[in-house]
Amino acid sequence: MKQQLALVDCNNFYVSCERTFRPDLAQVPMVVLSNNDGCVVSRSNEAKALGVKMGQPWFECKVLAEEHGILAMSSNYALYADLSNRVMHILAGFSPRSEVYSIDECFVDLTGTPKLREVSYAMRERVGMWTGMPVCVGIGPTKTLAKLANHVAKKHPRSKGVFNYNALSEAQKAQLLQRIPVQEVWGVGRKLTQKLALHGVSTALDLREAHTATLRAELGVVMEKTQRELQETACMDLQEVQSDKRQIISSRSFGSMVSELPVLQDALSTFVANACTKLRAQGGQASVIQVFLQTNRMRKDLPQYTPSLAVPLPYPTNDSLEVNRWVAHLCERMFKPDYLYKKAGIMLSEISPEAHRQGDLLEPETTSNARLMQALDKLNLRYGRGAVKVSSQGALAGWQMRQERKSPNYTTGWDEVPLV
Repeated sequence: MKQQLALVDCNNFYVSCERTFRPDLAQVPMVVLSNNDGCVVSRSNEAKALGVKMGQPWFECKVLAEEHGILAMSSNYALYADLSNRVMHILAGFSPRSEVYSIDECFVDLTGTPKLREVSYAMRERVGMWTGMPVCVGIGPTKTLAKLANHVAKKHPRSKGVFNYNALSEAQKAQLLQRIPVQEVWGVGRKLTQKLALHGVSTALDLREAHTATLRAELGVVMEKTQRELQETACMDLQEVQSDKRQIISSRSFGSMVSELPVLQDALSTFVANACTKLRAQGGQASVIQVFLQTNRMRKDLPQYTPSLAVPLPYPTNDSLEVNRWVAHLCERMFKPDYLYKKAGIMLSEISPEAHRQGDLLEPETTSNARLMQALDKLNLRYGRGAVKVSSQGALAGWQMRQERKSPNYTTGWDEVPLV
């Protein structure tokens, strides 16, 4: 039986999240901005039609925004994550096998499902009714072809948001792939597009029919897998269980440049809390801590300084208090008062399962705060991130992210729940 793999993708996800609680913005051209209101990371169809580009700095769009009344919103990650979880929970009800690929995309295995088209429209309707999210469904025998089918479902109104590549004849498949530029194929970026052009490959059909041995020799095994996926040979299975991370990075650009050590340590303390929460959630412990600082690389008129220090721990740990002490010490060693810092972050690496612990005869083990960390995580899960924190976390306001256009946390904050 041919595999019926559906990719369900939320349309203009961040913008759609904002519109869910603001129906008056349904036809308004709008964008959502990145951290510190820097660049465009999501656009409504109306904004796309006006020429706003993905990743474009917002200051470049201000004249166009004033001329056409484009509304800009700051990113509200708590809202987006919550609505994403609701969408994925709904989709999981349609099949026992699914893979959450990103915050707005999910692969759902519908192989053997009767009345496939009706089920696909039911998925769209249920997600739209229960969450307000508009979604499109693309179905294919492989992940790559499901991605292309979803692209067709979005671009062509006649599909009504659902397109099944498996339902086409061989002639129709070739005709469709001939119309799709090769850069629209999953995993083919700008540089690969240029390299493929040197071999006469400009469409998805060209890539499917290219000489396999030459393709592998010139561009590697990953490109060969992409070609075989276009030839309907599945090379990428569904990942139903998310594997544990081998590294955890927590960093952020500051809302304004920082020149004081306590402010840097305050920011890093917040990053430690976020990283260690993720580490404990996967039952892991880290053996190496790395801290880095960065000045503003875009300001050529300012002196540049990008230090980084890593330290192996005597014992692997996931204790926020212990990690925070090491991070504060490393930050103090790297800090130089003559620079203006724009970004900082930490990385936890050499991660191993918490149950695996190697003793050391020469280094006495510190007292474990496992029960304290467990209580901390439970309280923050119940009352919201940062409800309980160390005293050095979030006490200073010089580094916080700039969010001048942020919407309320409609679904995650009791004080901000919409009133009717």
